[in-house]
Parts: sequence; structure tokens; C-alpha cells
Amino acid sequence: MRYRAIQEHDRRCPIRLMCRALAVSPAGYYAWRARPESMRGAANRALAAKIWVIHREARETYGSPSIWDALVKQGHRVGEHRIARLMRAEGIRAKTVKKWRATTQSNHRMPVAANAFDRHGKFQDRCRVRLSS
Repeated sequence: MRYRAIQEHDRRCPIRLMCRALAVSPAGYYAWRARPESMRGAANRALAAKIWVIHREARETYGSPSIWDALVKQGHRVGEHRIARLMRAEGIRAKTVKKWRATTQSNHRMPVAANAFDRHGKFQDRCRVRLSS
């Protein structure tokens, strides 16, 4: 994590100064930069790309269990917790659909306002005209 911070800010500050401030050796930083990516890191990157594809195809509604299921059906051998961890790291979240709830309380003892425009009656008259013709 420290090396990554140094790499992100290497254009702003001298590397040796940042290494001293973060208590790491410059040689360790340069060795980290030259080191190839691990097999697990490369696999995680490829898996994250596949997760993004499945997530977009599902209109961003799939969570980790559904994405894991889709990957298993495609033939990937991967654990559900790994998918959840990668989704968290990538900032992938499923959209949740709110359940419809009535906000009007119909069971009350208050007086009901008068139908000033007689909308309900006009609607019924129009329905009768359509049904009879």
C-alpha cells in the first residue's frame, strides 16, 4: 500500500523523500515496481473484468450470489466470497428495487372531501358510452 502511494505521487514529490516519510527503503520501492504482477493479481483483474460484464448485462441488478452463479455456469471455478470481495474492491453494487407501499391511510374516521368536479360520475358516463357503442 505504501509503495502504491509513492507511485501515485511520484510526479509531485521526490521518491526518496516519500520513502523516508513512509519508512520504506528506496531499493524496496524500485524492486516492487520492477516485480511482475502475481498470478493471483492477474487472475483477479481478469475476473473483475468478467464481473463488470455480467453486472452490466444484468442491468446492474445482480449481487455477488447471482454473479457467482453466472460465473459457475460459464465454467469458472471461483468462490462466492472472492466474488464479493472483488465486487467491494471495484465498487460494484447491485441496484435495489424498492417495494411499492401505499402512503395513504384509507381506514380513518375523518370526513371525506366532497367530489367538487364530479370526476367519478363523468368517468362512468364515458365508460358506458364506450361499452354501448
